Amino acid sequence: MSQAALPTDSVARVNARQTVRSWLNPPAPAGPALDASERRGVRIEITIVLLVTFGLSGLSGILSLLESLATPVALSDQTVALNPSQAAIDWIDLASQLLSVTRLFAWAALGLYLLWRAGIGPTAAGLPPKPKLRRDIAPGFGLAALIGLPGLLFYLTAQALNINLTVQASALDDHWWRVPILILSAIANSSAEEVLVVAYLISRLRLLGWGENSSLLASSLLRGSYHLYQGFGGGVGNVVMGLIFGRYWQRTGRLWPLIIAHALIDMVAFIGYALLRDHVGWLP
Repeated sequence: MSQAALPTDSVARVNARQTVRSWLNPPAPAGPALDASERRGVRIEITIVLLVTFGLSGLSGILSLLESLATPVALSDQTVALNPSQAAIDWIDLASQLLSVTRLFAWAALGLYLLWRAGIGPTAAGLPPKPKLRRDIAPGFGLAALIGLPGLLFYLTAQALNINLTVQASALDDHWWRVPILILSAIANSSAEEVLVVAYLISRLRLLGWGENSSLLASSLLRGSYHLYQGFGGGVGNVVMGLIFGRYWQRTGRLWPLIIAHALIDMVAFIGYALLRDHVGWLP
């Protein structure tokens, strides 16, 4: 029986199953066939990029977690600070913060450049010059709500279960430039992570013949690894975030929503913590 001859509710169920199946196991886009030398070159490129960016950060995150576990203090009684001051002198601290932001933007630029050299321009990677309200901005806010609110509850649960450190989302002193730097840091973090860990890594793994699920898992585990300095909760929570973000990009080809969502989540965490930490008793 053709789908057109089925009752309306049956058609809806069939369409729903097909939609779920396409999200759980999407086909990989067709790509050029590589010879052995070209495949080796792609592997070398991926290795170098990860060793100078988030791969090295992942190894550092694992070592940081091992150190926390070896410390004779409960994980929840240990504190890790994000966005710390980097110098005692105000203007040097500001310059150091700007250098950190610049490094993250440079990582994002590196990923976009290598994709462009491989024939995948920014628009093809999901970053058209002008993000669309319905296709980029609105989904970005939706993803921020989907990840941000449950993420906060998951962090509080993990911290209560003693599997996560206490995270200070901002340790910057109250300088005039604190809020602008936190906003720039949020945008830089989101740009570097989503470009490199999602668009670049998954695209390059596709070129090596990896399936969509295996490349998604690799991307998500990488994202989780460099958050392990926060504890097991930070690692697991970011793996889940990576699975959702990576699959969204695989299915839609839009990277702007991920960058927007990630930046919004970080802005709320960084700025909210900085403004509230001296006024409420439940923040460390």
